[in-house]
Amino acid sequence: MEVFLVQIMDALGDPVRRRLVELLADGERSAGQLATAVGAEFGISQPAASRHLRVLREAGVVDSEPRGAVRLYSVRPEALDEVERWARRVRRFWDGHLDALGTEIARGRRRRDDD
Repeated sequence: MEVFLVQIMDALGDPVRRRLVELLADGERSAGQLATAVGAEFGISQPAASRHLRVLREAGVVDSEPRGAVRLYSVRPEALDEVERWARRVRRFWDGHLDALGTEIARGRRRRDDD
């Protein structure tokens, strides 16, 4: 697994940080808007929200850009592309196994119905 992907997955392992990314899915938001939203939802302070944003920024999940007195955050699509590629690889493995399980369950039902 690439170092970049490990950093992204580590950053997204926290529910507050996942929520911050969800909030940014519709477009950029200010640090204040994000802190208010997660503060209300998770009961955390503005400095705690800022630390979560810093983790996401350092992991390459979000970008931040100062605009006057406001800092705007946005999702870096390439970070989510990495997660999506990883999920597709894992899913390919499980799809075959789950299909086989489904076949075995259907065989078991047919045998029971035949008895």
